Amino acid sequence: MEAQSITAAQLAQVAQALAPGGRLLRTWPLAGGSSAMMIGLEIAQAGGSVRKAVMRLPSAHPHAAAAEHRILQLVHKLGLAAPAPLLLDESRSIISAPYLVIEHIDGQLDFAPADHASAGAQMAAQLAAIHRIAPLDIGQLPSSTSCPELARPPSPTAPELRAEQLRARLSAVAVPPTRNQPALLHGDYWPGNVLWRDGTLVAVVDWEDAKCGDPLSDLAISRLDVLWIYGRTAFAAFNTCYCTLMSIDYSALPYWDLCAALRIARLAGADLAAWAGFFARFGRHDITAQSFCADFAWFVAQAEAQLDTSSKE
Repeated sequence: MEAQSITAAQLAQVAQALAPGGRLLRTWPLAGGSSAMMIGLEIAQAGGSVRKAVMRLPSAHPHAAAAEHRILQLVHKLGLAAPAPLLLDESRSIISAPYLVIEHIDGQLDFAPADHASAGAQMAAQLAAIHRIAPLDIGQLPSSTSCPELARPPSPTAPELRAEQLRARLSAVAVPPTRNQPALLHGDYWPGNVLWRDGTLVAVVDWEDAKCGDPLSDLAISRLDVLWIYGRTAFAAFNTCYCTLMSIDYSALPYWDLCAALRIARLAGADLAAWAGFFARFGRHDITAQSFCADFAWFVAQAEAQLDTSSKE
């Protein structure tokens, strides 16, 4: 469903469902990535106050809105920095697809933080807070104990990313035993799913990929994204902070690092210029296909070197 196909009258009905007796003042499109369409809502409530909210229409499957609503209820209740869920509508009586409405957070994406070390450390601290949530606290979620990328069919990728070699390397090594207790995983914790205000991390968004599993699988995704977007200073601060806060077994991290590399090779695809060009609208003209490949190659090399060392021990 496209934003253009949702009418002003339908959005007014959504506003009424959220705030009975209120009046929709304005709407605006929000960047929701490929997994959901998002529309900002500003509503004058019956009592006179003005409220902002965000309507999300997940595109993954018919039950995605309910699943995201449920996980947001849980993580918000547990005190994590996540928007509160406000409304779930699976009736299709207003819009022909299930949707949810969540709290509007006064924050923004920041792909160019003034203090890279602080940004890395804050992201690590919030990820550690997520990983300290045990499955017992969140109920039933999907789980995974091995690299999910190996279950996906190969897709076209830039040759510089060596996706075929990564796949072969991961297929050849034994899946490391899971020595860590299963934890809540965000599933896509990167700078594009974090909101900031005045240099402070205020919210983690887009929880639709949440699952349970080894925290190292989540950590690896974040490590790679922090590296190539925020740089090595942030990467070092991120690692130091996370390891200080989380006393877990890190021996399988090289395996999960390579899984993260194969994942981002799939996401980047064959057009690295377009992949890097996304960041130009945020003023990051220094992120190029070449800079991405350089950071990617460094990350893969350190993981492969650690795998080689561990295999000889």
